[in-house]
This record gives sequence, structure tokens and C-alpha cells, in this order.
Amino acid sequence: MEYRVLGRTGLKVSEIGLGCEGFVLTDDSFAEEVFCIAFAAGVNCMDLYTPNPDVHRRVGRAIKANRENFVLQAHLCAIWENGQYRATRDPAEVELAFETMLRNLDTPYIDVGMIHYVDSIETWKQIANGPVMAYARKQKELGRIHYLGMSSHNPKVAKAAVESGLIDVLLFSINPCYDLLPADENCETLWEDESYQGELINMDPDREALYELCQRLGVGITVMKAFGGGDLLDEELSPAGRALTVAQCIHYALNRPAVASVMSGVRSIEDLRKTLAYEEADEQERDYAAALASFPRIRWEGNCMYCGHCAPCTVGIDVASVTKFYNLTRAQGGIPETVREHYAELSAHAGDCIGCGACETRCPFGVEIMENMKRAAETFGR
Repeated sequence: MEYRVLGRTGLKVSEIGLGCEGFVLTDDSFAEEVFCIAFAAGVNCMDLYTPNPDVHRRVGRAIKANRENFVLQAHLCAIWENGQYRATRDPAEVELAFETMLRNLDTPYIDVGMIHYVDSIETWKQIANGPVMAYARKQKELGRIHYLGMSSHNPKVAKAAVESGLIDVLLFSINPCYDLLPADENCETLWEDESYQGELINMDPDREALYELCQRLGVGITVMKAFGGGDLLDEELSPAGRALTVAQCIHYALNRPAVASVMSGVRSIEDLRKTLAYEEADEQERDYAAALASFPRIRWEGNCMYCGHCAPCTVGIDVASVTKFYNLTRAQGGIPETVREHYAELSAHAGDCIGCGACETRCPFGVEIMENMKRAAETFGR
């Protein structure tokens, strides 16, 4: 298992984490088997969005012996009522649900306290300036929440939250189809067929800017819906008109700036094993570029997807990394110190490009790589 640092939190998380969808409609024995397999594979993090008390107790039992080494990302603003989940912004309900969650989990703290499901600017303003955020920040001061986060499907709302400085972690829906669509306060547009009927070319600029903003400000991203609820794995259901594999979806998400972990909501042991198999997959199995280039309904043109198809460079430049760092400077309008330092550590720099053009002949998306290297060299001075 590979591990990544979750933004400015400094927490090291496994690049494959657990979602909790699979635990909602199953029993104790399933949860025990999932955790046993996941722990053996090196998984050390989980997103726990559900307020279901049975799931809380199952998770609490599973992680108790290794609590200090397990990163639990759990949600505020979700309550369990009459056997059903309900989102809430009522501060009294939020407090009661949080206290109940800690008790059922049998833990004195959660590592990342996520403000649950914020997809409208109005809701974000209500939370940011109101008693819910005040309560969450108080719990952080008391050490009962170590870091604050938010879950969202809307890049504009997520951007506002990241820019506020109030959150350290963002749980966001990332996959090659959702990344094409513009911001919308109704998350259901992400999987509606109508959203994919027109011509879709390249990543939505708000989404691209969000990922680069998170990278620049040190807000770690954990990923939900990497498989689009399973739709992307089924050719008949895939919005792209072509199926992707589990490994391709995971690799795509992990290659976005600031992403630290993909939370996989496994619904069966087979699902879990397929997800964990990513760690043993070779580059060909992980490669999503050729698949994206072949989508009949979607096109990427001139936009670097950080896929690495341009390699190997004649003089050893890591073209994908140079391009990612260069894009971060464009988003910032300058060179952040951390980006400068990471760029300096590269073994070869954009200025080393000899203009042979071999990289451009391999790029599936027609990126003008030599021009990017020229601009990056001018930006970084080498």
C-alpha cells in the first residue's frame, strides 16, 4: 500500500480508503471481514458519512485496537431518525448527533470532522457564519475533532470553503465524467443521462481550478464517487458510452492535484478485492489515457491529463510533474514557495528540453508539450 500526506494536516493516509456504503445494508460479520482484509492490505483510513448507529458500532469495534494509527473521517450534520438518515443544519441536532456518534464509536475523537453535503453557496454561508461551524471549531479546540473538512459535489461551493481557510480537507466527487460538467447545486445532474447528451470537451475549468487551489493552499482531497456509483464500470450505464476499469478510475482520481486517498464504498468482498488490486496493478492496467481518448461522447483536446503517456523524455524530464507545477503557477498568478521547492527537486527541468518532439507524438490529447516546457522554463527560470 502506498501512503500520501493529507494536505496540511500532515496525516499519512493510504491511497485506498474505505467508504461506508457497503456497511449500511449488511451485518457485523461482513464488516469484520472487510476490515480484516483491508487492514491486511494496509488500509488506514475511512470516510464515515452515515449516522447509522449500527455502522458506528461496527466501525468502532474494528478500529479500537489500532485507533491511534487509523484516520477516521466522519461527518457532522447527519442524524439518524426513525431508522432513516437525514441531513440537518440545526445546531442542537448536530451536537446531539456528534455526541451519539462518539459514544457509539467508543472513541474520544475523530481525525477529520466533515461538514456534510454542502452543495449550495447559500448553505455554505449559513454554515460558515453560523452556529454549526462555531460548534465544529469548538470541538476542534477541545481536541475532539483534530481537523475540519467538508463534503461537496459543487466545485464553486468547494472553492469558497477552501478559500475561507476554515477547512483542512475536502471530500469531493472525482471521476473522468463528472469532471466535465459545470457546477450545479443539484448533485443529481452528475449522473443524469441528459447532462452528457451535448458535446463535452475537456475538464470543467472550475473543477480544474479547485484541484489546483487545494494543492496550493494545502487542503487535502479525499475522493468519493470515483466509479460514479458503479456506472463508469458498466458500458451500458457509463455516461461516456464506454466502460472503465476499477484501476483506471482510481488512477485517474489519484492523479488530480491535492488528492490523497480514494474512498471506495465496497458493497461486497469481491468489490473490495478489486479495489485493493490497484496496488498490484501495472502501469498498463492503470492507464486511463487511451480509454479516455476513445470515449465516443467525450473529447479531451490540448489538456494535459497527467497520464504520463509522454514519457520517457529524451533528457529525463518528468513532463507530467513539470506541467502540473506550471499549471499551479498559472492558477496562482505567481510561484508559491512550496511549488518552487518541489520544482527545484526535480532531476531535470523544463529548460533542459531539447525540442525533439518525441513526447508530443505519444500524447493522446494533442497537448503542445514543447510550448508548455518553454513557458515553464520562463516561469521558473530553468
